[in-house]
Amino acid sequence: MAARRKAPRRRARRSFNVSAIEAGTALSLAQSTGFAESLQMALDGKLSEGVNNMSRTVLANKSKIIGTLGAAAVYKEI
Repeated sequence: MAARRKAPRRRARRSFNVSAIEAGTALSLAQSTGFAESLQMALDGKLSEGVNNMSRTVLANKSKIIGTLGAAAVYKEI
């Protein structure tokens, strides 16, 4: 006599989910680093100016960036 087969298990569909805190953190970091302006410079062919601009902006907004990352990390743990 042959062994019975087990019933197939149904798995939940995989979905991609980004929480509001992660999206907000990404938007805040993009603004604090001057990402859009630097990217536009790079797309205009001024790659070194774009990189230098982002570097200056990050150094100028260092404490804001650290605060944003810290707040996001704390919120994720709650």
